[in-house]
Amino acid sequence: MKVCKIREDFLVTPKATSTKRTSKRKSSSKQKIVDHPLSSESLFTSRETGWLHFNRRVLAEAADPRNPILERLKFLSISGSNLDEFFMKRVGGLKRHLAYGVSPKSADGKTPLMQLHEVRQAVIPMLLEQVNCFTKSLKPALEKEGIFLMAWKELSDKEREQVKKYYSKNVFPVLTPLSVDPGHPFPFISNLSTSLGVTLKHPNNDEKLFARLKIPKVLPQWIKIDSDPSIFRFVSLQEVIKENLSDLFPAMHVLEAMVFRLTRNADSDQDQEDAEDLLEAIEEELRQRRFAEVVRLEHGPNPDPWMIKFLMEELELTEDDIYELSGDLDYTDLSIISELNIPRLKFEVYAPVVAPAFLEEGVGIFHAIKIADQLVHHPFESFSASVEKFIHVASEDPKVLAIKMTLYRTGDNSPFIRALIRAAAQGKQVVCLVELKARFDEERNIYWATELENAGVHVVYGVVGLKTHAKTALVVRQEADGLRCYVHIGTGNYNVATSRFYTDLGLLTAREEITNDIVEFFHFLTGRSLKSNYQHLLIAPVNMFNRFKAMIDREGEFAKAGKVSQIIAKFNNFEENDLAMALYSASQKGTDIDLIVRGFCAIRPGVPGLSERLRVTSIIGRFLEHSRIFYFRNGSHDPIDGDFYIGSADWMYRNLHARVEAVVPILDRSLREKCWEILQFYLKEQRQAWVMNSDGTYNKKASNDIGVHQALMLATKSRIKGIEEPESHSES
Repeated sequence: MKVCKIREDFLVTPKATSTKRTSKRKSSSKQKIVDHPLSSESLFTSRETGWLHFNRRVLAEAADPRNPILERLKFLSISGSNLDEFFMKRVGGLKRHLAYGVSPKSADGKTPLMQLHEVRQAVIPMLLEQVNCFTKSLKPALEKEGIFLMAWKELSDKEREQVKKYYSKNVFPVLTPLSVDPGHPFPFISNLSTSLGVTLKHPNNDEKLFARLKIPKVLPQWIKIDSDPSIFRFVSLQEVIKENLSDLFPAMHVLEAMVFRLTRNADSDQDQEDAEDLLEAIEEELRQRRFAEVVRLEHGPNPDPWMIKFLMEELELTEDDIYELSGDLDYTDLSIISELNIPRLKFEVYAPVVAPAFLEEGVGIFHAIKIADQLVHHPFESFSASVEKFIHVASEDPKVLAIKMTLYRTGDNSPFIRALIRAAAQGKQVVCLVELKARFDEERNIYWATELENAGVHVVYGVVGLKTHAKTALVVRQEADGLRCYVHIGTGNYNVATSRFYTDLGLLTAREEITNDIVEFFHFLTGRSLKSNYQHLLIAPVNMFNRFKAMIDREGEFAKAGKVSQIIAKFNNFEENDLAMALYSASQKGTDIDLIVRGFCAIRPGVPGLSERLRVTSIIGRFLEHSRIFYFRNGSHDPIDGDFYIGSADWMYRNLHARVEAVVPILDRSLREKCWEILQFYLKEQRQAWVMNSDGTYNKKASNDIGVHQALMLATKSRIKGIEEPESHSES
């Protein structure tokens, strides 16, 4: 297809319509909506297609023999868990569109029905890849290391007797068979639970009966067989239960037994904007989610046709909702294997480095931040010794008058929660925005919000109709020369556990030009401030989209004028059509553009006449790429003089227009040099990098170099002459 030049008056395009309340989306954007001369299909890749490409890249890490075998097992588990979430959220949303009779199109112009067809066509071969990876690659590799995942028929008579005793004592009492007959209705089956479906027949008649047996997740899903201590032998709990069904249905004839698993819709249709009490609305949504419609039924090989038909009728499913797997239904069950304490079969332990600025005890951290801005890069630099320490010291320092934070996902046993409660007990003004709508963390966040309120913390739930995703903390301290504010703005959550394997950046600063904006930002979050003229911060949905688009357009004009022009942006996902069109235009004008996008990416690089100067790379490896860095050359000959930003937002419609996000400029030159160095590590990466093709597919670079994560670990230790953090930490 010949690609025509994009006219500047066509740079504004319709928004991607992969959301529920389309009319509300349109009203939140001030952009004029007009048609562009190229088809959506030639300009964009749909979110669903892009996400499935991403999960295939994760699965490739499980198949990569260069990774330690137990880490490969984890990647297989992650690919399965990702797919579960994809069906709950994305497929669930598409099915809800169909149920409501609405047909919003995706970025590439496809209806929900077309997208569901494409999803199924892509998922079926992916499931086969998972099975082949496990059976043909991982299991043989595990056996070479003395780890055997046995079938019941492979056990010796002595081992079967041992397992039978374990089953009788530890499993049989926990099991609850539920039959379906006139006196027993079809049982409720919870989301993502694995069940054993059993076809039964009474000895006195030929009528078939169905019974459901839930595989209890409270028990280890792989049972350890006592043998040579140097050899690890396991048998699947599912198979043990299946082989002993006669104990559960004495005198009945067991005709068939089939493992199956349900996935329920987690795409909410609740209108929380109109809720009088957001806490009650989220609690009600959680209750409804338990009983949401089923969007997928997975089952084992060689199914009983009668049982499949029975389940389809009871669960109101079609054949397109059914997925047959010849391997395990839930690879997350393999966690007991991947967590075996065999260091040589895992990545070498890395202890984050503590930068010199954070080595001084107590309130010395405020002095270090006041002297110079501090930029910390996790997990290479310690999160506990910097960000966690910042809040911990603030909670105990008598000179600190107020602490304000946003919490999106903070984890269990959070030291941040403990610090805020301690600060409130000491009479400090403590304000915490707890985002109740953080997907799949709602229940935990409701609990923490209640605990904080009971301790006297001022808890707010954010701006009506907007999910607060910003990662910000403000400390107000009384000093000799008056009040001084200290701020942390990051790309990741205040979560000690994930800080060990998510790559994130955080800025700690006392610069008034930044802290003044943050003070106003918290007024926006807790009050009804309509401030729109933030001087340095990019705040969504206030000024962030317009500022980003203006900087992209500015680079295009520099290129058009023959000046140096460059854009580098690193984030998680990309689906914002207006920014995509602006990037296409800048590319045509001569701007060099590199996007480092971990997940799905709607834009098409390398299209002749459209995006020839635009490149897209994805990094998949030991750590989960989560940092967001934005760079605009701004006509400068020295790249360090360009504009650098970090923050919480991806280039997604939801992040820029329908969430509260915060992005901060990096003003200190030495920190800009650090950001530039980090970006160069990623751009030069040859081992963990996947390069996006113009059709939306990806090719992996095949180098045997050490990889960007290993390179950053080595570079951080070489650059920082501090100390290494102990392996243990306060939150697991």
